[in-house]
Amino acid sequence: MIKALIARFRQGYRTMEFPSADIKLPARYLGLPKLKSLKLEAAAAACAYGAISAGANPALDLGRCVFCGACAQAAPEAVEFTQDYRLCASARQNLMITESDFKRAETLGADLRRIFGRSFRLRQVSAGGCAACEADCNVLQTIGWDLGRFGVQFVASPRHADGILVTGPVTRNMELALRKTYFAVSSPKVVIACGACAISGGPYAGHEECVGIPEDIPVDLYIPGCPPHPLTILDAILRLIGRIP
Repeated sequence: MIKALIARFRQGYRTMEFPSADIKLPARYLGLPKLKSLKLEAAAAACAYGAISAGANPALDLGRCVFCGACAQAAPEAVEFTQDYRLCASARQNLMITESDFKRAETLGADLRRIFGRSFRLRQVSAGGCAACEADCNVLQTIGWDLGRFGVQFVASPRHADGILVTGPVTRNMELALRKTYFAVSSPKVVIACGACAISGGPYAGHEECVGIPEDIPVDLYIPGCPPHPLTILDAILRLIGRIP
């Protein structure tokens, strides 16, 4: 016991500062993409997930992108990935990247900020995911990130939650469970689609066993990525509840 306490004392303060200008990501990290040109034919041909459209309405769909970087390798003159981890959006159409500026998620209205701004509880629903998005949500609760210091926690019951965070493409077998969870959360409530699978189906888009988030479950926040980096998830949640501008 004494050895454990001594080791912990030597480790010092381990929780990262956030937000911080000192955050450094590895060079291989692929963040917010930037379109340097709208001539996307080569990039679209290299994308195995249909995230890039060329022709009359050229764009890169962040909701379908798995951030593999194949498009940037095939057409570096057209697509570039930055190291900006701030990727969240309030509306599905805002995930369509063109040459215009990316519109990040907006903070909830004043009434909801008053309710959720200092105490925000989420029930995470893994609706057929591979566990990558789930793992990056879990890491936010470790000592290095300490999501709880912002008043945000994941809870075990939807009865204790202010909203749900959905991961995975929502398989047919999970559709009913997702609906039951959503309707068990008391109003007002928030729905977050986390990861490419939850937003668009990701690699499973179009599969007959993947139905997606039902239309009668309105999504308030989209967090793209495959999986989203923990920084991306943290930024999105705090931006939603008004803890960061």
